[in-house]
Amino acid sequence: MSLVDFDLLSPYGWTPALAAEYLPLLDDSLTPARVIRMERSECDVATLVPAASERDSGYVTVVRARTPRSDADPHGLCTGDWVALDAERMLRKLLPRKTAIVRAAVSGQSDARAKSASQILAANVDTVLVCTAGDGDVDLGRIERLLALAWESGAQPVVVLTKADLAHDLPLDAVRAAAPGATVLSVSATSGVGMDVLAAVLEGTVALIGPSGAGKSTLANALLGSEVFATNAVREGDKRGRHTTVHRELRPLPGGGTLIDTPGLRSVGLWEASEGIGRTFSDIESLAAACRFADCAHRSEPGCAVQAAIESGELPQRRLDSYRKLSRENEWMAARTDSRARAERQKVWRDISKQQRRMYRERGTRPR
Repeated sequence: MSLVDFDLLSPYGWTPALAAEYLPLLDDSLTPARVIRMERSECDVATLVPAASERDSGYVTVVRARTPRSDADPHGLCTGDWVALDAERMLRKLLPRKTAIVRAAVSGQSDARAKSASQILAANVDTVLVCTAGDGDVDLGRIERLLALAWESGAQPVVVLTKADLAHDLPLDAVRAAAPGATVLSVSATSGVGMDVLAAVLEGTVALIGPSGAGKSTLANALLGSEVFATNAVREGDKRGRHTTVHRELRPLPGGGTLIDTPGLRSVGLWEASEGIGRTFSDIESLAAACRFADCAHRSEPGCAVQAAIESGELPQRRLDSYRKLSRENEWMAARTDSRARAERQKVWRDISKQQRRMYRERGTRPR
C-alpha cells in the first residue's frame, strides 16, 4: 500500500515499536488495523485509508471487517488485537499479541473440553484497572483473584476503589496489603476526587475489569471526558449491579493512550495463572523462602516462617487461605487441561488406527 503514514494510527495505540515489529510481517497488499469492538462473528476495526496522492495524508476510519473462517477464526479475536486487512477489508492475519487478559471460559456445558476452555478478555493491554466499589463491603479475595488475572496478563495492575464520595470508611490499608506491587487509589468519577492522580498513572492501552456495579463505565466516561458508555444505578438492597456494558470496546483517550471497557465479571476462573498468583502473593512467597523445609505446607511444620508471620500478626490468616484457594484452583485447571490434551491425542491415534483397519479391510489384507 503506497502513500501511507501509519503514525496516524497512534490515537489507537500504534507506536514506533509496533511499526518495527509488525510492518515486516505485512506485504504491500495488507494494512494494519486494531480491533475496537467484537460482536459475535464480526468486528469493528480502526484502520488507515491510504492517501490518494502525495498531497494528501490519508485518514483513520472505523470499518466493519470481514473474517473468513478459512483464514482466521473470529472467535480467536478480541478487542485490542492488531490485525492485517486486505484491500477488500478482509481480515487476513492476526498480529502477535504483547499481552492478553485470559480467564477460564464460563460455559453451561458439562464436558471437560468446554469447562477447560479459555476466554480472552482484552489484548495488548499495558495497564489493568481492577475496579471495585468502595461504598460497600470490599471483597479482598475477589481483588486478589482479579490481580492474579492482571499480573498473569503481563500488564501492570492498578487497584481502583470507586465511588469514594459515597464511602464512609475506605479500607485502603487492607487493600494495599492485599495488592503488593500494585498502586491502590480511591477515586470518585462523579466528583472528580482522585481522578487526576489516576490519569497520571495510566499508560498505553488501559483495560477496566471488575464486577457489575463497580462503576467501570462511569469511570471510563470520566476518563474519556464524555458519556460514551451507558451506565445504570446499582440495586439499593445489595449494591449489586446489572450488566450495562455488554461488549468490550476500545476508545482513544483524550490525553493519549486507549481505553477498553469490559462487561462486569460475575465469574473469574483462573487460567494457567501460576505466575500471576506468585506476583499477587509475593509477600507469602517471600516468607516461604525462609521456611526450614523447602516443601513446607505452612500448616504445623517446625520452622515455618509463614505461620510465624500469622502468629505475630504480620500476615492475616485470610490471606494465606486465599493463596491456598487460588493455588488449588489453578492446579486443578492445569490438570484438567493436561487431561484434555491427552484425551485429544488418544482420539487422534484411535482415528488413525480405525482408518488403517478400514484400509486393510478394503484391500482384503491384514496388517503385519
